[in-house]
Amino acid sequence: MSIEKFVEEQVRRAIEAGEFDNLAGKGKPIDLKAYFDTPEDLRLAYSVLKSNSFVPEEVELLRAIDALKERLQACTDEERNSNLKKEIREKTSTFNILLDKRKRRT
Repeated sequence: MSIEKFVEEQVRRAIEAGEFDNLAGKGKPIDLKAYFDTPEDLRLAYSVLKSNSFVPEEVELLRAIDALKERLQACTDEERNSNLKKEIREKTSTFNILLDKRKRRT
C-alpha cells in the first residue's frame, strides 16, 4: 500500500468516526490572504516554526505572567502571595525590556 493510499484511508476512517465534526471554524471559509501576502521564501520558515509550536519569547513571557496572575487570584497563603507578586513583577520587567530592545532595533 502506498503512503498516499494509507493516508487517505486514515482520513476516511477519521471522517467516518466523526473526529473532524467539532473542529474550530467548521463550515467557515478559510482566509488565505495573509498566507499568500507573505513572501514565498518566508512561508516555509513560518510553517516550520508554527508546526513546532514556536512562539517568540515575549509571547511565552505573557503566557507565564497570565498563569502567575491566575495562581495569585487563587492563592490564600500570604507568603506565597508575596512570592507570586514578586515573580510577576520580575517577568513583567523582563517583558518590558525585551519590547524596548525590539523598538530600538527598528
